[in-house]
Amino acid sequence: MITALVPGSFDPPTNGHVDVISRCASIFDRVVVAVVANPSKQPMFTIEERSALLEASCPWDNVEVAGFDGLLVDFAAAVGASVVVKGLRAMTDFDYEIQLSQMNRHLSGIVTMFVATKPEWGYISSSLVKEVSALGGSVDELVPAVVAQALAERNQA
Repeated sequence: MITALVPGSFDPPTNGHVDVISRCASIFDRVVVAVVANPSKQPMFTIEERSALLEASCPWDNVEVAGFDGLLVDFAAAVGASVVVKGLRAMTDFDYEIQLSQMNRHLSGIVTMFVATKPEWGYISSSLVKEVSALGGSVDELVPAVVAQALAERNQA
């Protein structure tokens, strides 16, 4: 059984994230979506809220969502993952992600696979979604419905 780990901050989850997770679910026996508690960022949603949004957006039986902090390679070992999967939108993502993948390989030997984002989601980032939503723009076509609702509620508060 092959377990893939799909890590990210997912603040908030976008249709691009869900697409990558969906494709992993069709390839791997088990997919663990790892919601990172990134101390260098000030998230809009708590790790519990992001996890709940992902669970509602990823209905596949072989997908689990879990939050973590610390080293990715330690979490990967704890959940039995043999591969990390990262979605890439552009070469700028690759430049950053290749360094992380090489460090993870150095630390533990874990393999990272890159999945190119579908063109219709390539321009979407969580940061842009948050900004558009905060300024009153519609993000309904960019995120799952449950995420659009959560953004609307957060921006009204």
